[in-house]
Amino acid sequence: RFVVEGHIPYLNVFQDFPEKMKLCGPDVRIFCVESWPAYEEVHNKMLELAAFLDLPRFPEVTPSCFLHPDILCMKYLMEANLPDELHAWTCLLVQKLDLGEADFLTLLPAGKATRKVRHDLLAAALIVVVLKLLFLLDDHYEWLLSDFAEERNKNNTKGEPCFELKKWYQVVRSTLDAEQKRLDEERAKCQWRSEKPLSYSAQRKSKVLHKREIAVRLQTQFGKLAGRVPAAERPKPASFQFRWSEDSPAGTCFHRHSLRAAVDGCSPPRALNPHYWLCTDRLCSPSVCGRLAHYRGVDFPQSYHFVLRLFSFLLRVEPSCIHQEVCVLEHKLFYRKLTRRPRASRSLRK
Repeated sequence: RFVVEGHIPYLNVFQDFPEKMKLCGPDVRIFCVESWPAYEEVHNKMLELAAFLDLPRFPEVTPSCFLHPDILCMKYLMEANLPDELHAWTCLLVQKLDLGEADFLTLLPAGKATRKVRHDLLAAALIVVVLKLLFLLDDHYEWLLSDFAEERNKNNTKGEPCFELKKWYQVVRSTLDAEQKRLDEERAKCQWRSEKPLSYSAQRKSKVLHKREIAVRLQTQFGKLAGRVPAAERPKPASFQFRWSEDSPAGTCFHRHSLRAAVDGCSPPRALNPHYWLCTDRLCSPSVCGRLAHYRGVDFPQSYHFVLRLFSFLLRVEPSCIHQEVCVLEHKLFYRKLTRRPRASRSLRK
């Protein structure tokens, strides 16, 4: 995200090089970038570079560290405009699956057996699994719960209101669509060619500069004719893309809403929903398929697809990346049920 927004030099990065680093010949092709980097590509290159440099064990990811799942889940719950009470459920899930151990979360470049944890994707997947545990996300049960919560809110004039998933969906979707449209327009206006074009040789340099001068002159003239507004200053990088607060218009912030409509009053509380559907009953082999799980939006409920779309926008990744992490967590959570063998009949026993 910081690369696309221009906070980290990536596109035409050679413009920031000092004068001593003059590029010529085949080296010019290295910096002819024509696409944005993908999350998985950057992550894999980072791991390869850390192993190549033989770096020591990274600092431990403790519960007070920003990369810990509990901290990241809190951040993304706030950014996704979800109730604060969901954080207790994500913490329980982290504890149950032993995902908060420092040995699991800390990167050891030389250790091949150590799982390379993608911390942000793990936090987003934890939130998705908790939403499925409480609201099922099957395009039916969550809307029934929303109607039930709406009725309780009509009769309840005091205290915290119950969380309505339907209302949350309407508010977040409108904001997400607006931000997605703005991002698409900015990408369409992106200038892939630099102000200082690269040339393969001194002979072609004059021709390239001449063509660039003509292109800049034409852009300036068309800009005057179209009445183009001068570009505003680039905002400073921020961790949060969506900000929801109590000062926002009424009914748009759901942080302090209660989950009473989705959980019972026992101690500890349990989800009223007794069912759960698995994204896949068997994980694929990465060596054969390249992924642990495959994702097509038409094969899954629309509410589940929307949640994936929301977190994929926040992380600038494909929905299939978060879906894969969700499948891995589900197989850890329901491992005993998935590996349980059916009992043999009496005839087979004999």
